[in-house]
Amino acid sequence: MIPSFKPTPLAQAVSLALLLAGSSLVAAQGAPAQTEAEAKKAADAKKQLETVQVTGIRASTEQSLLMKRDASANIDVITALDVGKMPDKNLADSLQRVVGVYVRTDYDEAEKVSMRGTNPDMALILFNGHTVSGGDWYLADQSSSSRSTSLSLMPSSVLNAATVYKTSQANIVDGGLAGTINVTTRKPLDQKKSFGGVVSVGGVYADLPKKTSPQLNASFNWKNEANNFGVIAQAFAEKRYVRRDSVSRAGYGANSGWDVINTSIMKGITDASLAGTGYKASDLEGVRLPGSMAVEFVEGVRDRKGGMFAVQARPTNQFETGLTGFYSKMNSNNFGRAAYSNIQSMLRGLNGVQGATTPVTSSGGKQVFAEIKNPVIVTETTLYGHELKVLKSADILFPTGTTPQLVGENEGFYRSGAAASSGFLDWDFKYDFGRGLVVKGLLSTTRGVGTTDQDRGYGFARYGTGMSYKLNGLEEAPDFQFYGTGANVPVLNADGSGYKLVAANGANKHHTVDREKSFALDAEYTQDSGFFTTLNLGMRHADHHRDYRRTIKAVHTAAVPQFDPALAVSYPSDFGKYLDGGNWDRSGFYFPSNVLVDYFNARNKETTPEWERFVSSEISVRERQTSFYAMQNLEGAGNKWSGNIGLRFVRTEVDAQIPTPIPSGICARTEPGKTPVPCAAFPDAITTAGNALSYYDGAVWNPTGQTWYKKATNRVFDNVLPSMNLRVELADKLIGRLGLSQTIGRQNYNVYGAGLSGQTCGAAGCTVNGPNPDMKPLTARNADLSVAWYFARRSMVSISAYTSLIEGYAKTGLVKQDSTIDLYDTAANIMRTYFIQSSQQQKAVIRGVELAYEQPIGAGFGFQSNVSIARTKVEDGRPMTGASKFSGNLGVYFENDDFSARLVYNYRDKYVASSTAPAPTTNSQGLSVINGVAMPTAPTMAAPVSNVAMSMNYNLTKELQLSFNATNLTNPARATYRYSEAEQQKLDVSGRQYYLEARYKF
Repeated sequence: MIPSFKPTPLAQAVSLALLLAGSSLVAAQGAPAQTEAEAKKAADAKKQLETVQVTGIRASTEQSLLMKRDASANIDVITALDVGKMPDKNLADSLQRVVGVYVRTDYDEAEKVSMRGTNPDMALILFNGHTVSGGDWYLADQSSSSRSTSLSLMPSSVLNAATVYKTSQANIVDGGLAGTINVTTRKPLDQKKSFGGVVSVGGVYADLPKKTSPQLNASFNWKNEANNFGVIAQAFAEKRYVRRDSVSRAGYGANSGWDVINTSIMKGITDASLAGTGYKASDLEGVRLPGSMAVEFVEGVRDRKGGMFAVQARPTNQFETGLTGFYSKMNSNNFGRAAYSNIQSMLRGLNGVQGATTPVTSSGGKQVFAEIKNPVIVTETTLYGHELKVLKSADILFPTGTTPQLVGENEGFYRSGAAASSGFLDWDFKYDFGRGLVVKGLLSTTRGVGTTDQDRGYGFARYGTGMSYKLNGLEEAPDFQFYGTGANVPVLNADGSGYKLVAANGANKHHTVDREKSFALDAEYTQDSGFFTTLNLGMRHADHHRDYRRTIKAVHTAAVPQFDPALAVSYPSDFGKYLDGGNWDRSGFYFPSNVLVDYFNARNKETTPEWERFVSSEISVRERQTSFYAMQNLEGAGNKWSGNIGLRFVRTEVDAQIPTPIPSGICARTEPGKTPVPCAAFPDAITTAGNALSYYDGAVWNPTGQTWYKKATNRVFDNVLPSMNLRVELADKLIGRLGLSQTIGRQNYNVYGAGLSGQTCGAAGCTVNGPNPDMKPLTARNADLSVAWYFARRSMVSISAYTSLIEGYAKTGLVKQDSTIDLYDTAANIMRTYFIQSSQQQKAVIRGVELAYEQPIGAGFGFQSNVSIARTKVEDGRPMTGASKFSGNLGVYFENDDFSARLVYNYRDKYVASSTAPAPTTNSQGLSVINGVAMPTAPTMAAPVSNVAMSMNYNLTKELQLSFNATNLTNPARATYRYSEAEQQKLDVSGRQYYLEARYKF
C-alpha cells in the first residue's frame, strides 16, 4: 500500500510561517492571460532593463529574474535574448536549462519535455495561451496516442518568451498535472524599431554521418509611425543528418528480450553438457539471460521547414487585436538496419524468426537444442530489491556434428514519407470598457499530423552452429561472435550456413491527426479596494479530436522473392567507432533504400484503400473540454505581499469509437473493389477492411471471416480545481512564496479508444480485453513552497520544495473493471454484457526540492546553476515512468560588447524509458513470476547521462554577427537496462553537431 500523503515537519513549519505572515499583512484565461497588474509589472521590468542599456546574455538574465521576482506564482522565464545566446536548436533544448524540467532526447536533439518528476504526458505546453497539436515523426510515437507535445518541430527562434508555471492558478488552462509551459511569440507593436529584421545563413556538420546541411532563418518586422498597426513574418529551413550506432538486445516476440533459463524446454542444458564447468543443469534453472545480442545502424534526416506571421492592430486606445499563424513540417525519412542472434530460439530448439514457436530445428531428422558451454553466472539486485542470477557470459553451441541451424537474423526497415507537422492560427482581442473593466478573447485552431507513408521491411535468417557472448559494463559494448555461419553476406551456402530471405511483408502506412478548436473569454475588473486589486472571470471551450489509422498493402503472392546479393552494401567502416569496449563483428550488410523501394513496388499489390485498413489498431477519440473560473488578485501596501485565490470548474466529455470484432460467420466479408455486402445483424459493420489478411493473386475469395464495427462510448468527468498563491517580501530582496492547488491531467487517448479483443464467457460471466472508458482524469493536490534571495543585480539564490499527491495514475494490464460493454456472443447468438479487462487507476506521490544559484562574477563572466531532486512513489511500488531523481545544469558565460560565449553542462539521472502511452492491456505494469517469486515486470531503464553544449558569438560589425554552436559535445553513450545494470539492454551513440552561421540585423 502506498504510504499516507503527509507533508514533512519542515514543510509544515515553513508553510505555517508563510501563512501567518500573509494573514498578518492581510488582518485571464490560460497561462498567457496575464492580469493587467502582471502585465504592468512585466512592462516595468522591461523598462527598468532598457534604462540600464544591457544587452545579450546579461539582459536576458536580468529580464528573467525581474519577471520571476515580481510574479505571485512560482515561475521560471526564458526570453528570446536568452535563447539567441544559447546552443539550442529547438524549444525543448532551451527548456531543459530550467530547474525541474527534463527532456527526452532522440538522437542528439531534445524532443519532449516533462516537469518535476513526471512523464511528458503530465506537462501542458501552450502557445499564446492555447494548446498546440503536434505530430510525431517516428511510427512508434505516431501509434502510441500520447498527449505529449514534440518540440522538435519548434525552432527556438520562434520564441519571444517561455514561462514555466510550477504552481497553478485559476486562470491557467487546465490539463497540466505537473505544470504548464506557455510559449509566447513576438508581437509587432512591441518591437523597438519601426522596420527591422534578422537573416541567418549557415550550415551544420554532423560528425557521425559526416554530412553537412544548410540552415536558413529570416524574419522581419514592420509597424507604422503611429504604432497602431504592425506585421511580423518569419521563415526557416533547417536540415541536418542523423545517425545512430548501437549494440543491444534488439529483437521481437516473447523470447527476444531478457528471460530466464527453463531446462524443461531448453533440453540441451543437461548435467552432461555442463561437465567440467562446476555447474549442474539445476544450477542454471531460473537464471536470467538475454534473448539476443545485436547491432543496429540507423540513418535519417531532420528537414524542418516552416514559418510564422503576426499581424497586430490597435485602432483605438481601448481596442487591440492580433492574428498569429505558425506552421512547421519536418521530413524525417529513416532507415534502420539490425543484425542479431537468436539465443532463446537456439536453446528452445526453434527454427523460426524471433518469438515464433514453429518450425523446430532439425538435424539428421531430429530436433536439436543448443547447449550452454563455459557459463559465468553473477548475482544482481533488482531495482525492486530482489536478488536474481544473470548469465554474464557463455558459449551457446549446437552439439558437434549438427548441420547449420537458425542462430540469428538480419533485417532492414526503410521508412519513407516519415514526417511530422504542426500548425496553429489564433485571433486575440482586448477591449477596455473603462471604469476598470477589460475583456480579452482568444480563438484558436490547431492541427498536427504524423505520418509514415511506407514502412518497408525485410528479414534474413542466419544459419550456423552457434555463438558466444560476454557482457561488459553498462556503458561498454559486449563481446560476441558467431560460429559456422560463413561470410557475412546475403548468400545461403551449400552446407546450409549463411543467410536466407524469409520475410518481406506488405508495406505499412501510419497516419495520425491531432486537431483542436478552442475559444476563451476573460474579463478583468480593477477594484483598487484595499488589498483587493483585480477580479478575473473567464471561460474556455475546446473541441479536440485524435485519430490514428494504419494501412497495410497486400502482396501478390505468399512466396518471398529473393534479393540480388550483388546489390547488398556493407556497413560503413567506422560503424561502432565510438562504442567503447567490446569485441564484436562490426561488419554487416544491407540493401540500399532505392533497392527496397523497387523491390516493394514490385511486390505490393494495389487493392482499395478500404481493404488496406487495419481496423483493429485504429483510434478515434473526441474530447470536449469546458471550463469556468473566478480568481481574486490581492496585493498589500507597498507590494510587500501579493497573491491570488481562485476556483476553476472543468468538464471533460470523451467520445470514443472502439474497434470491436464481429466473429466469423456473422457478416460476410467484401472482396476488394466489390459493392459492400450489407449485414443485417450489424448494419454498421466494416466488411470491406482486410485487417492484415492476405489477398493473393488467383486465390479463391472466401467471404467468411472476422469483420469489425465501431462501438461508441461516452463519458463525462467533472472536476473542481481550487488554487491559492501567496508572495511575501520576507525581508529586503528576500521573497517567499506558497502555492496550493489542485490540477488535472487527462489520460492518453488509447486508454479510451484502443480496440477490443479476447471475448470470453464462463460461469463467472463474460470478459473482454480493451480500453477502459471509465478512466477518470488524473488529479493532483499540490503544495509548493519557495524562498528566493535576489541579493545583487542579475543574481539569485532560491530553493523550492513541493509535493504532489496524485489520484488516478494509470496501471496498465488485464484487470477486471466495473466498466461494461454490450457485445454479441456468437455461442448463444445474443447480445451480452461484458466486463472490460483493462487498465486500472492507483495513487502516486511526488516530492521534490529544487535549488538554483546564478550570479555574475565580474569582468564579463558569470554562471547559472540548478539542481533538482524528485522522489516518486507509485502505489504498486514501481518507479514512475519518465521520472528522474536527480537532474542539474551548470552554465558559465562571458560577454562584452563584441564577443560572447557560453558553455552549458546538463545531467539527468536514470529513469523509466518505457513508452509514455503503453497499450491499456499491456503487461508493462503487471507481474512476472521468476523462480516462483512474483515481482514487477522489468521496465526499460535509461541510465544516467550528461552532456555539454557551447555557443560563441562575435560581432564583426554592429549589424553582422558570426555564430558558432556545438551540441552533444561529449558524444555520450546512452545506455538502457532492465532489472539492474547487469542486464544491459542497449548502448548507442549519435555523434556531435557543429553549427556555423552568419546573422545580419537590419
